[in-house]
Amino acid sequence: MAEQVAVSHDVTKLVERIKDIKIAMMTTVEPSGELHSRPMYTHEPEEDGTLWFFTERDSAKIDEVKQERHVNLGYSKPDQNLYVSISGIATVVNDRQKIKDLWSEGLRAWFPKGSDDPNISLLRIDISRGEYWDQPSNVLVRAFGYAKAVTTGERYQPTGDEHAKVNP
Repeated sequence: MAEQVAVSHDVTKLVERIKDIKIAMMTTVEPSGELHSRPMYTHEPEEDGTLWFFTERDSAKIDEVKQERHVNLGYSKPDQNLYVSISGIATVVNDRQKIKDLWSEGLRAWFPKGSDDPNISLLRIDISRGEYWDQPSNVLVRAFGYAKAVTTGERYQPTGDEHAKVNP
């Protein structure tokens, strides 16, 4: 039986699910065509879904997004069975005022010179689509699902299980 997947045009469903997950795995494309993933700290998403990341101006990811602007972001909260994949278009932003606006002291660990560091750039990600899997994490629900699968040979679909695609 094919899985039913809801399709939404409401990017707030994605933003709501990732707002408390601070680390994303960002995947870019290297000049050789290989995929390259690394953890990135996500700043508070904007209401329209725009995502911001601080990075070094001389980093490989800057060169990569200048060659190929399509990126993917993977978010997860395994303890809550929440998984989100976002595809978007990256833009390198060197606006000093925007850097200051988004700056927080916790970033000093990566940028000891502070928001005035000339090697800071921002990556702006505009979401082109996303997908999420949001499932109940209750141990009893999982145990029931296992028991049903063993006894009936059918996959259990718990109430509250949500899988949707978002195309803003």
